[in-house]
Amino acid sequence: MSLNGIIGNALSGLTASQAALNAASNNVANVNTPGYARTQPVLQARNVGGVAMGVEVLGISRIADVYLQAASIGAISSAASATIQADGLNQVQSQFGKLDDEGSMFARLSRAFSSLSQATVDPSQSVARLSAAADLEAFFNEAGRLSEMLTAQRKDADTQIQAAVHRTNEILSELSELNGSMQSVSVAGGDTSGIANRQSELLDELAGYIDIRTETKSDGRLVVRTGDGVALVETGITQLEYVAAGSGAYGVAYGEIYVQPANNGQPTSLSGHIDSGKLAGLLELRDQTLPDIANELAELTAGAADALNKAHNDAVAYPAPQILAGRNTGLVATDLHGFTGATTLAVTDAAGGLVKRIDIDFDAGTLSVDGGAGVALGTTVGSLTTAINAALGGDGTASFTNGALTLAASSASNGLATLQDASAPSDRAGRGFAHFFGLNDLISSTRPGFFETGLTGADTHQFTTGTSLTFEVTTPDGRSAGTVNIPMVTGETFADVVTALNNPTTGLGRYATYSLDSDGQLTSVPKTGYGEFEVDIITDDTLRGSTGLSFSNLFGLGLQATAGRAEIFSVNASVRSDSSRLALGQLDIDAATVAGDIVLSSGDGRGGQLLQDAMTTTRSFDAAGAINATNSSLQDYSARLAGSVGSRAARAESEAASAEVLRSTAQTKRSNVEGVSLDEELASMTLYQQSYNASARMLQAAKEMTDTLMGIV
Repeated sequence: MSLNGIIGNALSGLTASQAALNAASNNVANVNTPGYARTQPVLQARNVGGVAMGVEVLGISRIADVYLQAASIGAISSAASATIQADGLNQVQSQFGKLDDEGSMFARLSRAFSSLSQATVDPSQSVARLSAAADLEAFFNEAGRLSEMLTAQRKDADTQIQAAVHRTNEILSELSELNGSMQSVSVAGGDTSGIANRQSELLDELAGYIDIRTETKSDGRLVVRTGDGVALVETGITQLEYVAAGSGAYGVAYGEIYVQPANNGQPTSLSGHIDSGKLAGLLELRDQTLPDIANELAELTAGAADALNKAHNDAVAYPAPQILAGRNTGLVATDLHGFTGATTLAVTDAAGGLVKRIDIDFDAGTLSVDGGAGVALGTTVGSLTTAINAALGGDGTASFTNGALTLAASSASNGLATLQDASAPSDRAGRGFAHFFGLNDLISSTRPGFFETGLTGADTHQFTTGTSLTFEVTTPDGRSAGTVNIPMVTGETFADVVTALNNPTTGLGRYATYSLDSDGQLTSVPKTGYGEFEVDIITDDTLRGSTGLSFSNLFGLGLQATAGRAEIFSVNASVRSDSSRLALGQLDIDAATVAGDIVLSSGDGRGGQLLQDAMTTTRSFDAAGAINATNSSLQDYSARLAGSVGSRAARAESEAASAEVLRSTAQTKRSNVEGVSLDEELASMTLYQQSYNASARMLQAAKEMTDTLMGIV
């Protein structure tokens, strides 16, 4: 070998060893740097003219495994989504509490019925009646607070979605800029490992927000897409667009997240394209999990109110109240009254004596006063009111205004009470005469708490021309399939509205079949192939006559009408201000009872027993959230709700723990390849130090040989 060959080999060895030492020292310096992958020099034997001329450095290689990186990124997204769900549900669970938690809604419900039991023991004790009213109010207040907590959580989720979109846009912008730098450095033959490390760090962070997959092009550019292929980083700067609603209210319509391409092309909705990551978790929490729990809560609250009102309307306080002011039923005077069976209305004096009795036989279509001849009721709500008013004569009045029936005794010392017929109780849509009209409700509400209206297709809808219902149809993957507007036309019937809903072209008939059932409840059955589609009402400017109730309020369309019920109930103001109005007795009246007979007594607790039984009596509950339609007692349904909330939280926590284990495992395997091992780097530094020294000694030997040869000459 010539001296030039020796010197060339030595110099190349020095250069290669120095590059390797620099790589090793850089690895050690970044041992704890997030996203950093270790590097090593790429060495190749150098051959010049068939003569070995040492080694050359082709570049610096970043040690990474694309498959392990993809697995790690997927695990990061799954863990982020599961953690969001677990954190949100843990917060809900902590607020709901358990069945035996003293301050929980469930314990408050049990305590309220215990107080009713105590009041029934001695109905004359005002303290017990006050305690019962207060405990009932505490239950409904707690239900309202929980509902407000759920809406606050939805608002917080919406705010977090906006923040996540903002940070995602920052990441996408930086990745796009790094693509330009990567191309420039690659063309120049420079070290791109630093840029690749920053890309890796950003990809890990981006995966926490949204599920992604990546591809590296031949020119060094990094292409980022969602898990199902929507481009996020390709050419230019792609951005997400989202405007937070700033509200968690049940009736709010949230906007979609759009991807705005770099070329200002048509935005693409991300709905249905996000499977995991923080954004997916927040969207599911806001749009599905929390509304489901809110609906379950509302169904329990409305069920409790209705069960208590059923009992209270078949009971009476002592003395009987002078005025029975009913609820806003949403009915108008021209509606068919639709009652069957029989009931009795009594006017009593201050001592509990019967002043007048009115027996109403809906099956016969007549009423009689004090056992006299039957008088026709007519078929409408208005005619029924007129007949009762005439029957009361000078002892009272009956009026129907703004959807509410009101009965009033003429004398301040007299009162009014009702009693269901024992063998053929009155009934409209599953509720008795007094119960349906809410004449003696214990629990008041600002709008309907149940949606069995008793209306028929023959009733005119009474909504003004120019008002309408607007629905949005959503596909199973969350994309909007369009909106449908159903206009109201004055003079048409509810059957006409149902026909308009079922129109496959201008209505919703493509997706579902709507109908009014025998109780006047609007029901829908999905068409084949559209079972997973969702139909939500987004605007409703209808008002029924002078009732002030909209179509959606009346029939329970949309979250505001259903889930919002948890916030509308309170103990009747008249009972709160005067505990003697708590109906703990019952009319003692039969076919032989005549005016002057005592029909009320202060020690009667039969009405209180009806109120107690409301806790354990089986009633029907509509499907709500994850709980199917069922026949159950309040006691059992409250336990089921507690179990539903608790099991959700436990399941979410378990899934989050499993996802975190997978994330940690994937990261560990990735780190085993990409991560820096100080022991390995120390061994490499020792090796290349020796290599550097050997090359230096070879260079020294060549110098000495040169000096010797020059000396000989």
